[in-house]
Amino acid sequence: MIRTQRLLMRRARRFDLHDLHAVFAQPQAMRYWSRPPYETLEDTRAFLEGMIAAGPPEADEFVVEREGRVIGKAGMWRRHEIGFILHPDHWEQGIGHEALSALVAHLFAAHGMDALTAEVDPRNARCLRLLARLGFEETGRAENTLRWAEEWCHSIYLALPRPTGGADAADQRSR
Repeated sequence: MIRTQRLLMRRARRFDLHDLHAVFAQPQAMRYWSRPPYETLEDTRAFLEGMIAAGPPEADEFVVEREGRVIGKAGMWRRHEIGFILHPDHWEQGIGHEALSALVAHLFAAHGMDALTAEVDPRNARCLRLLARLGFEETGRAENTLRWAEEWCHSIYLALPRPTGGADAADQRSR
């Protein structure tokens, strides 16, 4: 469990289904996800069951809760790659930065890895700005990496090396 000023990040539970579906059914939120919006609760249930079943060291994922409601998820999967999604009602409020700053600190402390990575659609300017604020830097690009509905999408790859100088350096970098 991770607590921040406004958020609780905790392990997913089956009763999170309806709140998560409210996120995954949002076309705006899912625009740069790995697939189009989830149409049914069963789509979300399958994702949620996989999230619950996955665990360290391969995955370390959390639901993001604000004021008692799940508003998204954030975590690591594929050992070192981070990802996140928030309901659009919570965009542009610093929630993503708050959640990812805490997540990054947790992942480096808990897993002892040398770097974290991320993959982002180049059109997802909000995500790229957020990751840049956290210190992620571009390491490469590739074309036609994901088919979303009938459209081929491209990828930007980013990395964040483990901060040197301890927790204070990581905290300073995320501001």
